[in-house]
Amino acid sequence: VDLKDCLQSAEFISSSDGNFKVLEDGSVYTTSALSLSSEKKTFTILLKDIQEKVQKKIHVDLVEEGKKTPKTRHARDTVLKRTKRRWGPIPSVMIENSLGPFPLQIQQVQSDTAQNYTIFYSASGPGIDQDPKGLFYIERETGNIFATRAVDREQYPSFQIICFATTPDGYSPEVPLVHTIRIEDDNDNAPYFTQDLFEFCVPENSRPGVVVGKVIAEDRDEPYTLHTTLKYRIVSQTPPITPAFSLHGDTGVISVLLPQLDRELVPSYTLLVEVRDMAGQPFGLCTTGTVVIKIEDTNDNAPTFKQLQYETRVEENRVNVEILRISVVDLDEPGSPGSGAVYEIIRGNDDQAFEITTDKNTNEGILCVVKGLDYETAKQRVLVIGVNNEAPYLLAPHSQQLSQSTSSVTVHVLDMDEGPVFKPCLLRLDVKECEDIGTAIGRFVAEDPETGNSEGIRYRIPPGQCNWINIDDKSGEVRTVRVLDRDIGEMRRGQCNVTVLAIDRNGKTGTGTIQVCIVPGNKNFPRITQTEYIMCRDRKPICLTAQDGDEAPYSAPFVYRITDRRLASMWKLTPHDDNSWYLSPKGDTPYGIYDIPVSVIDNGGKIGENTVRVNLCDCVTPTECDGRTRQLSGGNVTLGLWAILAMILGSLLLLLILITICGCCGAGVMHRQVTDDCANHNLIISNTEAPGEEVMDHNIIPLQNTCDQGGYGVKTGEQQAFEMVKGRGHTLESVKGGGHQTLGSVKEGGGPPMMDTCRYSYSEWHNFTHPRLGEKVHLCRQDEEQKHSEDYLLSYNYEGKGSLAGSVGCCSDQHEEEALDFLDQLEPKFRTLAETCIKR
Repeated sequence: VDLKDCLQSAEFISSSDGNFKVLEDGSVYTTSALSLSSEKKTFTILLKDIQEKVQKKIHVDLVEEGKKTPKTRHARDTVLKRTKRRWGPIPSVMIENSLGPFPLQIQQVQSDTAQNYTIFYSASGPGIDQDPKGLFYIERETGNIFATRAVDREQYPSFQIICFATTPDGYSPEVPLVHTIRIEDDNDNAPYFTQDLFEFCVPENSRPGVVVGKVIAEDRDEPYTLHTTLKYRIVSQTPPITPAFSLHGDTGVISVLLPQLDRELVPSYTLLVEVRDMAGQPFGLCTTGTVVIKIEDTNDNAPTFKQLQYETRVEENRVNVEILRISVVDLDEPGSPGSGAVYEIIRGNDDQAFEITTDKNTNEGILCVVKGLDYETAKQRVLVIGVNNEAPYLLAPHSQQLSQSTSSVTVHVLDMDEGPVFKPCLLRLDVKECEDIGTAIGRFVAEDPETGNSEGIRYRIPPGQCNWINIDDKSGEVRTVRVLDRDIGEMRRGQCNVTVLAIDRNGKTGTGTIQVCIVPGNKNFPRITQTEYIMCRDRKPICLTAQDGDEAPYSAPFVYRITDRRLASMWKLTPHDDNSWYLSPKGDTPYGIYDIPVSVIDNGGKIGENTVRVNLCDCVTPTECDGRTRQLSGGNVTLGLWAILAMILGSLLLLLILITICGCCGAGVMHRQVTDDCANHNLIISNTEAPGEEVMDHNIIPLQNTCDQGGYGVKTGEQQAFEMVKGRGHTLESVKGGGHQTLGSVKEGGGPPMMDTCRYSYSEWHNFTHPRLGEKVHLCRQDEEQKHSEDYLLSYNYEGKGSLAGSVGCCSDQHEEEALDFLDQLEPKFRTLAETCIKR
């Protein structure tokens, strides 16, 4: 292809089809073997000028020889022909460890351009100018490649060298050729085991087919060839008896073959195994290895005693002393759980006087006395001892179950002169609380084992112990030396252990222990914890609870009784639980304070007298009484708050009346003129609790001080009460109109004025003031133009009928107690509202 004709400055040349390669001179080569599946194959040659950013394409059609193709713009007139080239030969093969002769030709490369040019060949790469250097070289003129020496495939499995074809002036008509030289494997390496020694373990009596282990071998020759196809086999077995194991030829797995592996007969096996390549063919290379298989012990052998009978001696009363060692025989591996002996006393040790343990070093049984033996009781003891292993027994195949091995031991007890012995050695004495000093609580005696009696034995208590009791030195009688009370000091524990010595004539001593236990007694009276209560009008029963410092059975349950017959007819007691009873009134018991005598009887019959004070109060909640009651007839009743307040107010009112009367009588013959205007000011002011607001309105009638001569006022505390009294010569406008008359004339029907120190009645005062007050009210409802005004007194519309319960507001008439009776029927949650609205 003429590339310069298409693009003179082409810097980049490429083909759209990877099967074709284009050189700089326009030559087109195939990069691999190519077969035309159709009559024509087309590809494109791409030319680029990178600096000028120019790109050109040449379309090439490849057809069978003899056929023409139409000319394209850049196609050559001649037809391209596919020819066989020698510049790309197939990879070379060299036998590993070849014997020569050397130099040994292994390949030749030639360029087709040698027909037109003088071509020189050269090469570079591993084996030529790289390690291993000098192994290959290429002839400059012929292109023949030679090997100079043998090659080890395991070290160099292949070589890739680069061949060059150049003209004398340095032009390269061919692209560099990458040529591969493969070293063909030779079975020059024998297989080898990965370990020098293989060690495995397998339990004895394992079943056939149990996997023991696996041996592994390797071969350095080429993988996946006969040179590395390995076969295993067992060459020999030590000891040379019946083969016990099998070896899988392909995998190297060792399995149990013999049905009975007995460690006691053969503790281990040594196998010589062989591995051979070439799939085990005789001409293959082989290697041997060693396998040691250890047989692990199982407890398939029961221990047995060396002797079936033993005899030994021991002094009486000796404790913690070794008296015998017993040996056994066990064929299992020493030191293993299968051979470790565990001894036990099967018979003859009901009193636990003997104990047997195992010596871990010798595997012997050590028989000891842990409780003193008594010659007088038994002169000899016969023990039956059995033995087992630490590990459970495993029955071997084709064998029978064995019974436990036993041995008998006869122990002879030697008689010794011994001291007195207490029987029992521990004596428990229960003492009731608060018993008198010197009370006999028991007897503690010892016996001489030789004679079986207590003659000549004396007793004493060593010092330094709790001083609760003493013992008679001859009889052994135990008495108290203190009053034992569980509520005092060291006696709170309720128990004390006292060691007692018994001494015989020979000075031999024996010891015993007295355990003194203080038994709770009925020393405390039951008492009621709370004795003062307040019972309101709901008369809810009171729960009385008693306590008793004693313990069971001298405490609860309690029984309550009212000892006063008169109060028992008014009050009753009902059980609640073991400690508490309910106290409630019978029928309509009057309000008041009641001191009720209540006796409480505990479970031991002890009676505690108590007085319960109950304040039966007319209240909603107990806080309303607060200890203040009123006296009722027939009982302890005191005055209530409202009664006391009424008495005080009554006294003040009586004093006010007396002062007013005295003031009127002392006026004498004073004649005071009362005008119409002044009469308007004679209004009664009562219960003014605080000053009001100052109102500057001419329609409001002021109360002038200049008119105080028409009446007298009495001031008491913070309240003022003004009352009108008669005055001589006081003229007022007639109620019926016309003329002037005094207030006395209204009463007497007209007549001479008289001096009267008494008060007018209410009807007289009402007849005199009502018409004038009505007139004033009418005038107040008119403005300056005598028109009706809507800003003063108005009538309220009817809003409906009120509640039957009346008002419970703070403004209700607090003097009407009867109007608040409905509060007694309210639920408890309304009592708070009742307390707020009722001011006591």
